[in-house]
Order: sequence, then structure tokens, then C-alpha cells
Amino acid sequence: MASSPSGLLHFLFPMVVAAAAALLAGAAPPAPGCYTRLFSFGDSLADTGNHRFVYANDSDPVLRLPYGETFFHRATGRFTNGRVVLDFIAEALGLPFVRPYLSGRRAEDFASGANFAVGGATALAPDFFRDRGFDGMGDVVHLDMEMRWFRDMLGLLCPGGLADCSDMMDQSLFVVGEIGGNDYNLPLLARMPFDNVITYAPIVIAKISSTITELIGLGAKTLVVPGNLPIGCVPNYLLVFQSDSKEDYEPESGCIGWLNEFARYHNKLLIEELEKLRKLHPGVTIIYADNYGAAMEVFISPEQYGIEYPLVACCGGGDPYGVTPNVTCGRGEYKLCNNPGKYGSWDGMHPSEAMYKGIAMGLLRGSYMQPTFATIANSCPHLSELGFSLGYKPLRDS
Repeated sequence: MASSPSGLLHFLFPMVVAAAAALLAGAAPPAPGCYTRLFSFGDSLADTGNHRFVYANDSDPVLRLPYGETFFHRATGRFTNGRVVLDFIAEALGLPFVRPYLSGRRAEDFASGANFAVGGATALAPDFFRDRGFDGMGDVVHLDMEMRWFRDMLGLLCPGGLADCSDMMDQSLFVVGEIGGNDYNLPLLARMPFDNVITYAPIVIAKISSTITELIGLGAKTLVVPGNLPIGCVPNYLLVFQSDSKEDYEPESGCIGWLNEFARYHNKLLIEELEKLRKLHPGVTIIYADNYGAAMEVFISPEQYGIEYPLVACCGGGDPYGVTPNVTCGRGEYKLCNNPGKYGSWDGMHPSEAMYKGIAMGLLRGSYMQPTFATIANSCPHLSELGFSLGYKPLRDS
């Protein structure tokens, strides 16, 4: 069984508990301080359907039920049973669900924004990993590629140049992340020495920072940058790194402590970098969204969110975490739970809609974004109508 990597505790820094900054949100038609478009970058935690265009494969289980079964009642390319945090943010803004960029063709398709996130995307380019011995990974999508798509879209929306886009950029909210998780998943699951994996974090943060800087250069005025989730609570990690030592687990949550400490280290570096960017760009609002804190609130008190099995996957199979090495959701002799709303994980790697909902509530209603919901609601009418009802009718599905 795996145990805590030696030297981790003195290497990693404690988590900065209270995350900084504010979600300035909005509605259409615009009110002062509100936003008419939402643009998103990231990986499978934010993908609303791009993956199916990049990796067209009829055998991909993400492209068929039971993925999407709870809310959409069909597979949409989201890596869960329903909505992701980005969908709840769009709902809060009074906007349609964010269209995956690769599903659009005309300027009109992006009237409410676009999502560039792709399942499996990394912050760093594939050459970074090839240089470190990871062969055969192919040309995976990464942040530079997502930014190229964004610039292509700007050419479509603003044929006269960036000057024509200034109002649109002012009135748009940019969500940069979560991104970086896959940069760590690859070496962690390949059992790379943990001391080596730790060295990736500053490089990942530098790439996120350069992406934010590029967006600011293109005119972005308000950016939300989510931190990493508590990866020590992910069922696949709980299975792969299970240990006979009680000291490896957090007593309150049952999650693997050293993995969560690494997530906090990533987030600490990110918070520090965002503070530097704020000083360099005083006219831009740069917001840190504490995904980790919002998620841990659910893991520690799952019953408050209607969740009974926070560390178990609904779709997969096997005890104690609902996952097995050779069976995955939608493939093979997998098992499917009767009530996904009671599970914290959907497929062993991705949260369930119930977990995403809890995180979104923490970000938009709780203390994991500042100012609080009450402060934002005055300038953004749709926010006062937040219900997060599972029966919410989508304005337009992507």
C-alpha cells in the first residue's frame, strides 16, 4: 500500500484558507456591473461539449448515457451526470448554458459567450511531458491551443480588429480554469516520484498566469480563476493510493491528506501569482475562486447537501469507493447507483452534479468569493433569483 511521500510536509506550505476577491456577475440585457457574455477555459471540470469534437469516437462513454442522465436526460459531452459549476454560474448570470466553441460556426452562435474547455486538457503543452518521458500522449488540447481558438473567435466577432471588441470585452466575464489537474494526473497515476511531480506546480502556475496576462492584453477586465479541487477526495486516487496507515487520511473527511496538501500547495502558488497580477493590472478585477474550500465544506458536512456517499462514485463498480481498475463508467460490466444525488463522485474522477451544485453554492452564496451574494445581487438582478433547483429549465442547451 502507498504511504505519505517522505519530505512532503516540510516541502509544502499550509493552505491560505480564505480566498481573495470577488465574483462580479451579470445578466442580459446588461445592468450596471453585470455581464452579457461568459468565456471559459479549462479541462473536463468545465467542458460543456468540446471533447466530442476533438476526440470524435463513437465508443467514448462520455458521449452516451448514463452520462448526462440526471439533468439533460442525454449525453451532452459533460463528464458528469448533469451540470457542472460553469452551468450554475451561467444560470446565476441569467445567461444560457455556455456553448462549446467547437459547436459554433457563426458570430451569432457566440452571442452569450463560448466555452473553450476540453476534457483531458492540460495547462502545459504536450512537449513538456514528452521531454519528461511521457510518450504516446498525442497532441492533447492545452491552454495555448484554447487561447488560439479564442483569438480565432475574436476575428469572427470583431472583423474590424480589437478596437471593435472593447465593449464586448468590458462586458464579459472570463473564467480561467480550473486547469492544471491533468498536468498532475498523468505523472501521479504513472507513479512518478512525488518529489518530481511537485516541481510541475510552479510551471503550471506560470502558464495560467501568462494566459491571464494575454487575456488582459486583449481587453479582458474581469477574470475568475478557480483553484484546484481536493484531489485526495477523488475515488480513483483513494483506490490507487490507499494506505494501511490512518495517518495518511484526514479524520474529518476520510480523504488522503498528502494529496490534499499538494492541492493546497498549487492553490497557494496560484493565490500568490494572482496578487502579483493585480498589482501589475490595477484596472482589472482578478478573482480567486476557492474551489478547494467550497468542496471541502461538502466533504466534511455532506448531509447538508443531501449527499450520503461523498467519497464514492455512482457509476463504475467496486468497494469501497465505487471504482475498480478495469471497469469504468459506461464501459464493461459497470454498476450504476439508483440515486446520483446521494454521491459525491459521478465516475471516480469527476464530481457528480450534486457535488458541483454544492461547490457552486459555496462560491456564489458563501464565503468562497467576496463580496458576498447580497452585495452582488443589487447590481445583477438575476442573482437574486438563484435557486439552484434541479428542476431548472435550461434557456438553451449547448
